[in-house]
Amino acid sequence: MFTPPGGGHPHGAPEPITIAMGGGAYGPAADGSTALRRHPDWIRAKLPSGDNYHDLKRLLRGLNLNTVCEEAHCPNIGECWDQRTATIMILGDTCTRACGFCNVKTGRPTWFDEDEPRRVAEAISGLGLEHVVVTSVARDDLPDGGAHVFANTIRQLRDRIPGMGVEVLIPDFNGEEAPLRDVMAAAPDILNHNLETVRRLQKPVRKRARWDRTLGVLERAKAYAKEYGNPVHTKSSLMVGLGEDRDELTEAFEALRDVDTDILTIGQYLRPSLQHLPVERYYHPDEFAEMKSAALALGFKHVESGPLVRSSYHARDQVPGAELKALRRRQATIDEEGRVIPLAG
Repeated sequence: MFTPPGGGHPHGAPEPITIAMGGGAYGPAADGSTALRRHPDWIRAKLPSGDNYHDLKRLLRGLNLNTVCEEAHCPNIGECWDQRTATIMILGDTCTRACGFCNVKTGRPTWFDEDEPRRVAEAISGLGLEHVVVTSVARDDLPDGGAHVFANTIRQLRDRIPGMGVEVLIPDFNGEEAPLRDVMAAAPDILNHNLETVRRLQKPVRKRARWDRTLGVLERAKAYAKEYGNPVHTKSSLMVGLGEDRDELTEAFEALRDVDTDILTIGQYLRPSLQHLPVERYYHPDEFAEMKSAALALGFKHVESGPLVRSSYHARDQVPGAELKALRRRQATIDEEGRVIPLAG
């Protein structure tokens, strides 16, 4: 999946991005902005390939699904699809918020379909996915922010594809209790809600979202899941390169752990246009490695950290029980027609 650099839109919306495929020097544009400068050599996306990728691409054609992976030109689309992991965006394509880093269309949404959960599950049931991420734009125009559509989508997916991992990347629902309870009662495997950036930069980066509100969503999600008896991993993402310093990032890591967040993704912010916040600097891969080590030392169960890491990168391997599933994949055999036959038991 592609979500905005370093983690994703706090409301699940995608952000188009242009990846520099070649290496070479880079620097500011003639007008002093950073939007048009070449990315450093390590910002490179691999060309999509692999049998699963091409199979999934073929199956998705003709389906009425809004896949963030293709529309936002995710740099990890080849790897994720080859692992049979994809991201679906529900609740339309118009966001009611206008964050400083996100290029999604904003305005007054007019689209809504109560039958969307059934249609999404029906379409996905034929794709053979191992893991799906369901995200959305922010829908502050709806009484519950679209929470019941998330919940119904989870339930429909469970009914049709019981063995598939289900992750939801949700908006904050304005911090209200009932919508979040509705989603958690549906029992997602991973509840993802993104902090995006450090405390000092919340206001310019995230319109209408709040640091404390995001942390509260993550904390309450874990509490509600326990109350309902549903195991869940909570997850959040940060993007770097917006002007934060290392101490501020440490504060963010610690704040997420204080609310028992299990999974953290960290990636480079890349400016989608001149109208968006500038890139203050590019982090070197060694710095991402150091941040991963520091975050793991705080107790996160899983950390993905790298220049092109996005919110759902390697999502399949982060659900409860993923290690056992991975072991079974490695131990599976192949029949004469090339089909995977997992071990019994």
